[in-house]
Amino acid sequence: MPGIETYNGYTWNMAQFRITIVLCFALAAAPLPAFSHNLPLSVSQALKQAGIPKSAAGIYVHEIGAAKPMLAINASVAMNPASVMKLVTTFAGLELLGPAYTWKTELYASGILNGDILQGDLIIRGYGDPRLNLENFWLLTRRLRQTGLREIAGDLVLDNSYFDTPIGDPAAFDGKPYRAYNIFPEALLVNYRTLSLRLIPRSESKTVRVVVDPLPDSLDLSNNLKLIDGKCGDWHDALGADIRTGMNGNSRASIAFNGVYPIDCGEKTLLLGLHDSPTYTFGLFRQLWTEQGGVFRGKVRLGTAPEGLLPLEVHESPPLAEIVRDINKFSNNISARQLYLALGMTSGAAASPATGLINDTGSGRTPATLAKSGAAIRQWLTSRHLHFPELIIENGSGLSRNERISAANLGGLLLAAFQSPVMPEFVSSLPITAVDGTMKKRLNGTPIASQAHIKTGSLEGVRTMAGYMLDKSGRRVAIVFFVNHPKSGNAQSAMDALLEWVYKRP
Repeated sequence: MPGIETYNGYTWNMAQFRITIVLCFALAAAPLPAFSHNLPLSVSQALKQAGIPKSAAGIYVHEIGAAKPMLAINASVAMNPASVMKLVTTFAGLELLGPAYTWKTELYASGILNGDILQGDLIIRGYGDPRLNLENFWLLTRRLRQTGLREIAGDLVLDNSYFDTPIGDPAAFDGKPYRAYNIFPEALLVNYRTLSLRLIPRSESKTVRVVVDPLPDSLDLSNNLKLIDGKCGDWHDALGADIRTGMNGNSRASIAFNGVYPIDCGEKTLLLGLHDSPTYTFGLFRQLWTEQGGVFRGKVRLGTAPEGLLPLEVHESPPLAEIVRDINKFSNNISARQLYLALGMTSGAAASPATGLINDTGSGRTPATLAKSGAAIRQWLTSRHLHFPELIIENGSGLSRNERISAANLGGLLLAAFQSPVMPEFVSSLPITAVDGTMKKRLNGTPIASQAHIKTGSLEGVRTMAGYMLDKSGRRVAIVFFVNHPKSGNAQSAMDALLEWVYKRP
């Protein structure tokens, strides 16, 4: 018959044979299978140009709902995630505490109330509120004034007993003890214990105005900054700040700016923690209390609220759903550490994710510890059938040289979070490419703008990102990219290349 041939005992229809050959070539030209250990060429070239070997990168890419990842490079290797570790802390917080969870701060009158005068001490007891900032502390003092109290004859007593955490050296991490991110957690942490110094260039006079908020009586400021032309660069170091604290055995602090400030920087804000907590809280309370017509006669000291005493006023923080947005979008280390300590006080919720069943942290006397938080995280992971044997979590913020997790396991966490009841709150807390947070200035003017929710991380020798992307075909994809290498500061182009590859894939 025409078109029929016999070869090695097999009979072939030549028309079918030609079709088979064509299909083979078509398959060879088709995209790679769903799973690959091969870096996309654009990412590989970007890493090479940055001087970063493939062995220093951990990558995991997995489409939501797919059985296998589409890309896994060194994905099982434990690596330092930097601030991307906040994804573990915030997801655990949303499930264990619930999106509506709030922290309390209680005010007690220890003494005799005689009309509008307290003949005794005012006690403030904290439970780790991550958002007891300047505005909310002002609200707390205003509500206290609205009780009718006008004069406090005794002392201001600060009750920090709800946290039992080690006293650390704020300079230990990077030798910058006054930078806000190095402030340790406290049960009563008012305004993150920071001073906000706004640097405002004035081109007409070639000067820089420095505005301090709040401005304490215990601060001496000397501004000798010179405004210069030039690129912004590392403006922090250019300030030539000379900081001194605890002068002459008292609580005063001083800061002198003796450097330069490039005009291209525009307006910047420098956050510093120069005072210990009692000095800072006392100065701010007295200032706000006086502004509202109150009178304060005493001093400040640490202590505890007596058991059985009813609070005079109770302040509640914003809900956790709002606080995790601040933690993830702006990488707030202090709030992340406060939240991490709250996780250790959960009870029973780890066996039932997203129930919000927890201990009443506003009534117990058992303090929060890092050990309790670590145990709560592992119990919660187990309840979620997530097994992370390589996990090392020290403080929950990623501000650590020791914390570790693999790209694959963090990717697994993202997949689990997308199926969680708290998914909307979790995803919306992540920075949006070219829109807000730490991704506001990334990928502007590209097709990826506004298409991805990505948390970033950065330490010396570490650059990371993790989150979700909606690709051009409308598929949602979880993405994790770690780089642990001395040249990690050059890794952004490779990370952007991976986002572009995922977005444009067939």
